[in-house]
Amino acid sequence: MNYNEALEYVESLNQYGIVPGLESIRELCRRMGNPQNGLKFVHIAGTNGKGSVLAYVSTVLRCAGYKVGRYISPVIFEYREKIQVGKRSISKAALCEGLELIQGICEGMVKDGFHHPTPFEVETALAFWYFAREACDIVVLETGMGGKMDATNLIATTQIAVLTSIGMDHMQFLGKNLEEIAAQKAGIIKDGCAVVSLLQKPEAMSVIENLCSQKNCDLWVADSGKATHIRYGMEKQSFDYADYKKLEITLAGKFQIDNAVLAIEVLKALGKRGFPVSEKTLRKGLKETQWRGRFSLLAKKPYFIVDGAHNEDAAQKLADSIEFYFTNRRIVYIMGILRDKDYEKVIGLTEKYADQIITVTPPSPRAMHSYELAQEIAKVHPNVSAVDSLEEAVEMSYLLAGKDDVIIAFGSLSYLGNLMNLIEHRKK
Repeated sequence: MNYNEALEYVESLNQYGIVPGLESIRELCRRMGNPQNGLKFVHIAGTNGKGSVLAYVSTVLRCAGYKVGRYISPVIFEYREKIQVGKRSISKAALCEGLELIQGICEGMVKDGFHHPTPFEVETALAFWYFAREACDIVVLETGMGGKMDATNLIATTQIAVLTSIGMDHMQFLGKNLEEIAAQKAGIIKDGCAVVSLLQKPEAMSVIENLCSQKNCDLWVADSGKATHIRYGMEKQSFDYADYKKLEITLAGKFQIDNAVLAIEVLKALGKRGFPVSEKTLRKGLKETQWRGRFSLLAKKPYFIVDGAHNEDAAQKLADSIEFYFTNRRIVYIMGILRDKDYEKVIGLTEKYADQIITVTPPSPRAMHSYELAQEIAKVHPNVSAVDSLEEAVEMSYLLAGKDDVIIAFGSLSYLGNLMNLIEHRKK
């Protein structure tokens, strides 16, 4: 299997869709020798903020000298980003080797009467195989959609279960109210592990507390309200928290203080599990952390920002950041959304800040067509235009925006990588 054949194989897996549950991944990993059992994990679930917290924690651990595996979803630029050790994505050779192994096992499973593993199950098994082969000291792993029934929840060696902001998303799979969704997300909690949660809404917090009590887990609660002397900025932000003074991060957005505080509590809990980190390393790692595509500044005059706000909770955080950073600024949106997201809520929370809105079709089989999205937006906003390509959207946004205005592209992460490449090329 060469690299192109490997990507074609991955594409072919889409026919198997999304099937919550652990039966297939359990059998697949069993036939691979259960590579996950020899690893230690920081397991992250939640509605929003998983990727940023993963980035903070893994960067600090890398700076401390640990060999760190990172498993992320979704990716922005290239498929191999999903699986990383340190700063490096899985090599093309290793990707091909691992997928060839898994392809044969999947064919054997189908012959034996099992369902064919889904794309996410195959990717998760590949990640476990690669991290074991690389002998990672620790793996920072984010769930895909939920928690309890997520393929990543096969693991039994969780050191820290992390719960980021929990809100309403994927209701068709996870539940119709916050308690049900929280129960699914908190399903990553294992007997005796440490649990670190962002301070949640009361109905979610009670679910987490009850589970920790049942499973004899220490619970650490990260309350970003205890961060003080906060200095916000688009290129640098600083704050005090606990015994730490003037911590700096370079990720923008008010919500990044929440994510950084949660990461600090995770790292403190890890220190009690055999992964100590010095204050100097903590500071260095937080400052070095990058997570492109999350309220990221790509260009100035006009500001061009991209953000992965694709559900109600993330749209509210985007709205909060717009109000904070860009009050009384003229704003142009580029929007592209997947059909299975709560696009009406995303539109409702964000449309009032935009002077002009341009819609695009993300490169996904689940995409909402730009013209359909424009029709939905037109019900509440008078200035919306649908375009046929991302290039056209970028050109139109620059024509509409003056140098003191702001362009914000958001929605599905699936199109932001291509958009970021267009902006980088334009700057040259």
